Amino acid sequence: MTQPLLIPAPRELTLAKGTLSLANNAYIRIPSRETFFTGQWLQSTLQENGLNWQIVVSDDVDSGGIVLKNNDSLSEQAYTLTINASGIVLEGTGAGLFYAATTLKQLIMQYGQSLPHLTISDSPDYPARGVMIDISRDKVPTMETLFALVDDFALLKINQLQLYIEHTFAYVGHDDVWQRASPMTPQDILALDAYCRERFIDLVPNQNSLGHMERWLKHPQYLHMAESPDGFTPFWDENWRPASTLDPQDEGSFELITSLYDQYLPHFSSDLFNVGCDEPWELGQGKSKEAVEERGGRVYLDWMLKLYEDVTGRGKQMMFWGDIINHHPDLVPELPDDVIVMEWGYEADHDFEGHCKVFAESGIPFYVCPGTSSWNTLIGRTTNTMGNLKNAADNGLKYGAIGYLNTDWGDNGHMQPLPVSWLGFSYGAAVSWERNNNTEIDLTDALSRFVFRDEANMMGQLAHDFGNAYLELEWNNFNGHLLSYLTQVPHQRDAAKKENGFKDKLPAKHLKHMISHLSGLKAKLSQTRMSRPDADLIIKEYQQAASLVQHTAKWLLFIRDESDQSAQDLRQELDTLIDNQRDVWLGRNRRGGLEDSIRRLQSMRDDYQS
Repeated sequence: MTQPLLIPAPRELTLAKGTLSLANNAYIRIPSRETFFTGQWLQSTLQENGLNWQIVVSDDVDSGGIVLKNNDSLSEQAYTLTINASGIVLEGTGAGLFYAATTLKQLIMQYGQSLPHLTISDSPDYPARGVMIDISRDKVPTMETLFALVDDFALLKINQLQLYIEHTFAYVGHDDVWQRASPMTPQDILALDAYCRERFIDLVPNQNSLGHMERWLKHPQYLHMAESPDGFTPFWDENWRPASTLDPQDEGSFELITSLYDQYLPHFSSDLFNVGCDEPWELGQGKSKEAVEERGGRVYLDWMLKLYEDVTGRGKQMMFWGDIINHHPDLVPELPDDVIVMEWGYEADHDFEGHCKVFAESGIPFYVCPGTSSWNTLIGRTTNTMGNLKNAADNGLKYGAIGYLNTDWGDNGHMQPLPVSWLGFSYGAAVSWERNNNTEIDLTDALSRFVFRDEANMMGQLAHDFGNAYLELEWNNFNGHLLSYLTQVPHQRDAAKKENGFKDKLPAKHLKHMISHLSGLKAKLSQTRMSRPDADLIIKEYQQAASLVQHTAKWLLFIRDESDQSAQDLRQELDTLIDNQRDVWLGRNRRGGLEDSIRRLQSMRDDYQS
């Protein structure tokens, strides 16, 4: 028998001769009532394979069936799994037993009622293996979507989830900020927290607390707390932006943030809290200019220390993004020794090694935080994704990171559909569990089998190939690719018109090749046989995302007078795509934010006026 396919691949697996046939009407024996959900986790997969097994509390390990056994000699997340002629024995404690059951679920999904004899001894490299979902860039998932995601993550042994929030929690007294965003409510968080706990996933609160506050500062009642109330021009382009950063020296800024914590944090059982504080673009340009000229990075450090005192006083351990403190490595040793720095970077060649080394030498605990590379792409960047995720796993492990947080952002309208991120979620889960055996895992097969559940074994490869379509352009772009930026960012289209449509970067032959290449991939979607309840939606989402990329290529040809399609035909095609975007969006997400996102597409219609 061939080696079983598991994701993550376990640390040690020994395959033996023989198979065990699972009979109907047997027992799942659990050691206590506290492990009932773990028994149910297994039971559901047995039922999907035509087996009706009952759960009983029993310490009888000699009666066959499936036996879950507490083993306190194993570390917290470690487990063993044995399948032989006598039956199946899972050993561990708490999370370890759950991960043993998860591995057995995957074996049953793969082999059905006839399992190979084997032994597995397994434990993770990283104690914390998380995913962060952006729910503030227009797209807030429905509860049904979030519950399904948690189940998918549990199957991958992910044990932490963060929902990135700027304005999408229903804060009492701040209705103007969130009323059109379909926010998470306190009850939503309570329900999700309980759902996560059953699956040994820590739902960690995440509220940005300095920069990225534009959804607050655009309202008059908050604008006086802005670092630059009149807005600013960022260093990376010449386009004016509205205020986005709080003035860290304004006591009112601190009072606002801590009042949000008062409402938000009681709904989480986690001992952790991510206060964000990344990318305060205007810091030192507005009200704090004189202070920053005099004291440099200490203006930022002082704000962080005030937040630290507040957060620790609430019994939480503070996390924060490490981009600003990275610019002031001399200040790193002054951080409290129990704060957690979140070292993020999203390109395959990001300097995880250099940054991790600084934190390791200072003794400050830190996570590595790569990403799925889904945002600003519509259909993904597979090669960059896997390179970035592996780079983080390698260097985090080398320098002693205590956690791995795989981020999934929604920049510029969050137009990419959720399934585009599953390749990144899965590979990140694999390399953060056990790097050595998972770096070269058969990812496309694992995706087809366990994530997309495609009996045709095609969807994993298609997800990979859609995500690598950007390579067909023979020109790469930082943090996304140019066709996606042209789709999602109106001022990028203005730049294209001024620069003769980027003919040097995206010649007509490459654009036409991309259109043809994506048509070939889209045609193969109908050949998949996914058993997921959302199978039809997945196909629609990939078709829509790829069609948006194709249309933007056609738009670029049109404005360069290199198109063989009329303005009327292209306008009608765009109108259909806008309608389809609404449809697929509402398949997984709440309505709030949808029209803000759609407006990014609608301005493209003006270029097709006769």
